[in-house]
Amino acid sequence: MIQTGQTLPTANLSELAESGMITHNTDELFANKRVVLFAVPGAFTPTCSEAHLPGYVVLADEIKAAGVDIIACVSVNDAFVMQAWGEAQNANEIMMLADGDASFTKSLGLEMDTAAFGGVRSQRYAMIIDNGVVTQLNVEEAKQFEASKAETILAALK
Repeated sequence: MIQTGQTLPTANLSELAESGMITHNTDELFANKRVVLFAVPGAFTPTCSEAHLPGYVVLADEIKAAGVDIIACVSVNDAFVMQAWGEAQNANEIMMLADGDASFTKSLGLEMDTAAFGGVRSQRYAMIIDNGVVTQLNVEEAKQFEASKAETILAALK
């Protein structure tokens, strides 16, 4: 599993924007930026839709005011699902990124194989990234939701 102080692996993540499909290379996306990246096991799932993403939507302005350039949500879903979920959640300030083949998640060592979600998914986590380097990594224990909450990350940024 990736550790604090390590550089994020190079990968491609997809985003469906108004202009069409965008493929983001992580090296370029996170270069010279301070980023909060949080991952969910699946879009439109209970904890993800009722608490995880909404927390970041509500606190987006405060998180950005703490010196964050990008707040991004990533999931092992396709870009169409991530875009629809973001719209349904009013996540206008959150970059909704798709890791369709789980290659980014696997390269981080943060994948989990679960029949409940139909195969390989991401563990629930949040990280703070400075210029491509992980400066904080909060991975949730199974069936927990505390370490990766928006409130927890906002406190770490202050």
